[in-house]
Amino acid sequence: MDKNKLDYFRKQLLAMKEEAEEQIKGNDSYNSAKEFPNDSTGELSTIVNHPGDLGTEMHDRETAETLKEAARERLRDIEDALDRIEEGTYGVSEKSGEPIPEERLKAEPTARLLVEEQAEVEETRRA
Repeated sequence: MDKNKLDYFRKQLLAMKEEAEEQIKGNDSYNSAKEFPNDSTGELSTIVNHPGDLGTEMHDRETAETLKEAARERLRDIEDALDRIEEGTYGVSEKSGEPIPEERLKAEPTARLLVEEQAEVEETRRA
């Protein structure tokens, strides 16, 4: 892959990295809520007035943690792709060694495998 194309993908990955980092920071407000749960709900007492309020708060925290973990995983994939650019292996399938089509990389810049190979991996996971 030529230098201009690598620069294009590097810039795209760096923008994605910044977005993932912001998503992780955005969900940090729930960490303090776990330490001081009443601060996030506005309750002055630890006695729950209504079970629905507690359920909603728990659901919101779990959702935030799930989103944060997905952003962390995405960040790892992005950093791995940036490492592959530096190593000179970006755009090459880790399974077959064949070049990954640019169309695939434009759609998924962190791709490690050809579409067919990725489908095989996912099929194996489901089985």
